[in-house]
Amino acid sequence: MRFVETAVAGAYVVEPDPFVDERGIFARTFCAETFAAKGLVDRFVQTNTSFNPQKGTLRGLHWQEAPKGEAKLVRATRGRLFDIALDLRADSPTYLAHVAVELDADRRNALYVPVGCAHGFLTLTDDCEAFYLVSENYSPEASRAVRWDDPAFSIAWPAEPQVISPRDASAEDYAS
Repeated sequence: MRFVETAVAGAYVVEPDPFVDERGIFARTFCAETFAAKGLVDRFVQTNTSFNPQKGTLRGLHWQEAPKGEAKLVRATRGRLFDIALDLRADSPTYLAHVAVELDADRRNALYVPVGCAHGFLTLTDDCEAFYLVSENYSPEASRAVRWDDPAFSIAWPAEPQVISPRDASAEDYAS
């Protein structure tokens, strides 16, 4: 695996280093030992999948507050996603910065979202599916959302959302 640094401290694009032969492709997409050696969360307690039939579906921006903060390793397993990690860690050198990555099932790349960062995505294709490894169980009491188009973040989304949940549509601006 290759870990590509991003504009958000501790967030990485994780690219597989595939072995290719006549059978096809084989690649590691997660290794606890490798993640731990990079100082990243190496224990995931939950996996989630998100199937989105319509291009332009927006999910996010979501995070969980401490002590239930969660790291995520997000990958598109079908289609393409415009994926965001937004740094909400007040003590971080990249506080309020974000990284936008196109996750593509054909490229098999992933985004590692560190604890304390909000996450969200916009589907770029119909019938898009995301698969996440998550380091903490879902906690409704710790779950938070911030408005996807809050001007404080200047996220250049590639398109207006076509499908958005009531929760995400009514999320408030971030109050630092």
